[in-house]
Parts: sequence; C-alpha cells; structure tokens
Amino acid sequence: MLLIALLIAAAPMQTQAQMTRSAGSSYAQADAAMTAQWKRTYAYMKQRDGQDGSRGGGFGYAAALLESQRAWLKFRDTQCVIEGGQYAGGSAQGMTVAGCRTDLTKARTVQLKSMIWYQ
Repeated sequence: MLLIALLIAAAPMQTQAQMTRSAGSSYAQADAAMTAQWKRTYAYMKQRDGQDGSRGGGFGYAAALLESQRAWLKFRDTQCVIEGGQYAGGSAQGMTVAGCRTDLTKARTVQLKSMIWYQ
C-alpha cells in the first residue's frame, strides 16, 4: 500500500489541457491507422468487384463500403458529441470527445480489417 502511494505521489500531474492534447494525439494516430486500413479494404473491395462477373459487373462491394464508411463517420462524430455532452462547456468535454473518437475509430479499423476475407 505504501509503495502504491509513493508511486502515485511521484507521478507527474497533468493539466486538463495536457490530457486533452494527449487524447487528441491518440485520436490522430487511430484515425491515421483507420485511413490506411480503409485504403487497403477499399482496394480489396474494388478488386472483388472486378473479379465477380457472375452478377453482371460485380456485386458493388466498393460502393457499399463507401456508403457504409460515410454513414459510420456520421455516426461516430454524432455519438461522440453526445458522449462529450456530459461535460458540455467544461474543460473535460474536448478530451471526452477525442477519447470517444479514438475508441470508435480503433473498433472501426478492426472491422475494416475483418472485411478482407481471404488474406
């Protein structure tokens, strides 16, 4: 117990501004990873469309994925406004929104990766 108290006391305290910047950086990294995965998944879907001649020119995977991504982005941003609303006007609002975006973006990255079925 004493060791935990000493570790906590020795840890530098962060200001809200620092925590918000850190949350923003985490979101930027998650967004970059999702964008890279989006490009791979979208290219894969375009390739599947080109190979799938049995349905009169392809199933439309790429178009469906694009529509899905646009809807997902709207969902993410709206959902995070709601979550940040619990601190509306407060100093934790920005950090909460960024944390929400990070979490949802990481989950979407995993989802996009799982759509590349045969690799």
